[in-house]
Amino acid sequence: GFPVVNFTSNTYQLKRKILTFTNKISKHLSKPNKKFTADITYGILASKSCLLTDVADQLHESSKKINVVDRLSRHLEKGTPASAAASYLQQVKKWTPDEPVVYIDDSDVVKPDGHKFESLGIVRDGSESTSTKNVYKKGYHVTEACVLTRSNHPVSIFSKIHSSSEKAYKSVNTITFQSMELGAALFGKAVFCMDRGYDDNKMFLKLDELGQDYVIRLKSNRKLLYHNKWTMASELRNRRKGKIKTNVFYKGKSHEAYLSHVKVQITASRKAIYLVLVYGITEHPMMLATNKKISSREEAIQVARTYFSRWKIEEYFRCKKQVFQFENFRVRKLKAINALNFYITLCMAFLGLVSMGPETNALKVSIIKTADPVKQKVFFCYYRLAKGISGILSYAKEGVRLWFRTKRPKYRQLCLKLTV
Repeated sequence: GFPVVNFTSNTYQLKRKILTFTNKISKHLSKPNKKFTADITYGILASKSCLLTDVADQLHESSKKINVVDRLSRHLEKGTPASAAASYLQQVKKWTPDEPVVYIDDSDVVKPDGHKFESLGIVRDGSESTSTKNVYKKGYHVTEACVLTRSNHPVSIFSKIHSSSEKAYKSVNTITFQSMELGAALFGKAVFCMDRGYDDNKMFLKLDELGQDYVIRLKSNRKLLYHNKWTMASELRNRRKGKIKTNVFYKGKSHEAYLSHVKVQITASRKAIYLVLVYGITEHPMMLATNKKISSREEAIQVARTYFSRWKIEEYFRCKKQVFQFENFRVRKLKAINALNFYITLCMAFLGLVSMGPETNALKVSIIKTADPVKQKVFFCYYRLAKGISGILSYAKEGVRLWFRTKRPKYRQLCLKLTV
């Protein structure tokens, strides 16, 4: 027999959930901008694409497609409305624990055949480069800061597409600092977690100045002050053995790791920090620097686990590129590209919102059923949710335009009574 699912009600509920979400983001905007926010978010989720022609297809409007695409791109060219970005951050703040973990990472968007894109730079193509050979292509840098929600799913708080060939471009660091300042301003206190690429004295000094905690993986050539002597971090690493045994989840698998920690000082500020060493996972033991106090094995394990959750931001990037075809955009001005990036971020956050609901939530159940997954349990559910959402919305006969009908009084024009 056929599964008994009333598609119209599912579609209706899902649309309503998307609209409730976008209206919170666009609450201070004008009516046309509110409509646009709903249109583009709905269109990207329904088409699983950020190409404006695909988005236009999902809006089922009576006007010509080219006019719809024109309208969407005109809105994008205005950039991201500041009040929408602020409302978005306030929403995210409600979803996060008191002292959240902020992961900062750099990625790239490759546009190998692009000619018309504004300030196109040269970036290292992460998907084609290997440890021995770097492949460079035309493209942009993306600096992203994600935070884990209470239910442990990543949502973005800062995402900027930039290029070193922009006119007033200073450096990648200035943009990383912007993301740190935003995180500190939004949460008051957070733990910033970053990979080896951020092992730089400037980063440690900046986080100290902002009064934030950090967990940063060190490069092998980092020097530390240990018992008043400058020592290579790798030498400290080789002298010790891991005493604390724990399980950590890394790259999709559970691993047994051994940890040890030692109090040192870092070159930048001569402040006392802890070096946490993780044995048994990578060829050379990992070295993590943190200014969080470690006085028990639990605290050492917590630092390691914080770092190992970093794979979620990498998965977040991958998901953004695969699910919404992020590298496939066609808007050309950097302002418009960043605006489009903001709406893709909204869609990713919507996936985060859906994943926060209990497993028994009827809408969530039907989304996952529509996605028809092979595996029952996964550690990263965004792909599955995105597939289910676009599957349910494919039954929609119209977009979200009709939800924004203007209320007009019945008779607006004057009625003249003709008396004979």
